[in-house]
Amino acid sequence: MDYKKFRQAKAIEAKNKKRWLEANPKLDDESGIYTFVRIDEDGFRYAYVGQAKHILTRLAQHLVGYQHIDLSLKKHGLFSKDNKYGWKVGCAHYPENELDEKEQYIIKLYADKGYQLRNKTSGSQGEGKTKIDDYRPAKGYYDGIKQGKKSLAKELSHIAEKHLEIRLKPEKQGNKVSEKQYEKFMALISENTYEESD
Repeated sequence: MDYKKFRQAKAIEAKNKKRWLEANPKLDDESGIYTFVRIDEDGFRYAYVGQAKHILTRLAQHLVGYQHIDLSLKKHGLFSKDNKYGWKVGCAHYPENELDEKEQYIIKLYADKGYQLRNKTSGSQGEGKTKIDDYRPAKGYYDGIKQGKKSLAKELSHIAEKHLEIRLKPEKQGNKVSEKQYEKFMALISENTYEESD
């Protein structure tokens, strides 16, 4: 990274830290657990719990990230008098060697209080980390490409089945390279090639 880009990144980080401090002046860069909570227009309560060696720095990263919670922060914003449905932020300080245990404990605490957790796992960076949110991965660029290939294969196989005869040229019969290319072509126009795998 060149010096100019480094300075730009640091300037963005400083601006984002300032935004968090406006939301909660008690935040700092010590190690601990941070929490996001919000109540939506219908009264549903949501929470997210994270751990960080440097809380304020980690919070600044959330504002430029693309994980599900980062996107939710961008969509709903931070709580303020003008944004009563935004995310509130809090934190509690713990030594680094207690972060996994405390994160799991606090996630369970919020779950027991009836919050809908935005966490995908039960917390921790090590042992005991389990999936808690049954979720589908976000559809992205490659999912769209895959769906496009599947739709094209379906259309081509339908046309071939109804109107075409696909076979090797007579002079290519018995040629292993040509036979492999024929198999590859047939796989490309098979809808089954693009089915989801478990």
